[in-house]
Amino acid sequence: MEKEQQQKPTSNNTSSETITDDDKIENQNDSKSNAREEKKKNEVSPEEQVRELEDKLARAFAEMENQRRRFEKEKEDAFDYGGYSFAKEALSLIDNLERSKQVLENDEKLKSTEALKKTLEHLDIINKDLISIFSKNNINPIDCINKKLDPNFHQAMMEIEDDKQEPGTIIQEIQKGFTIKDRLLRPSLVGVSKKIENTEQESQENKEKKEDN
Repeated sequence: MEKEQQQKPTSNNTSSETITDDDKIENQNDSKSNAREEKKKNEVSPEEQVRELEDKLARAFAEMENQRRRFEKEKEDAFDYGGYSFAKEALSLIDNLERSKQVLENDEKLKSTEALKKTLEHLDIINKDLISIFSKNNINPIDCINKKLDPNFHQAMMEIEDDKQEPGTIIQEIQKGFTIKDRLLRPSLVGVSKKIENTEQESQENKEKKEDN
């Protein structure tokens, strides 16, 4: 009996060791199988490699073309509008000439004198020369009188009663506006027409209504 009891544990240990070895072999086989499958996934055919390279090259060329276009656009803008700030400041010369004319024309002592006439003629010549120089550099005045108000080029400063023009028509230019090529340099400051309010007729109509009531 004692021998049988001693042998039983030995038999159990052997069985346990055998199961463990089988598990190890099975796990190794699974690992090898997974490794082969992973290797197949990672393997890329030459055709696929060529397609991938072509795709990368196409993206690189597209980016280079976009950069070239941006550079060309910046170069054109610098050439066309590089003098934008200078041109805007130079417009003050025309403004000052116009103010000077108005001051001289409103001077009671100079009115109807030959000196005033000659001075105004010289100021007009200078003004025309400035406009001509600006035009040669694609800086042009905005034509606004009798035009409909356009917020892209005009800025309304006042409304003037006028039944001869449709409401919103520019009938007075306060300050001349200019464009540089296709861009607005500064808007024209203008006065626009509006309907004349007939207060006498309205008051008469209101009086009649009160009498009827």
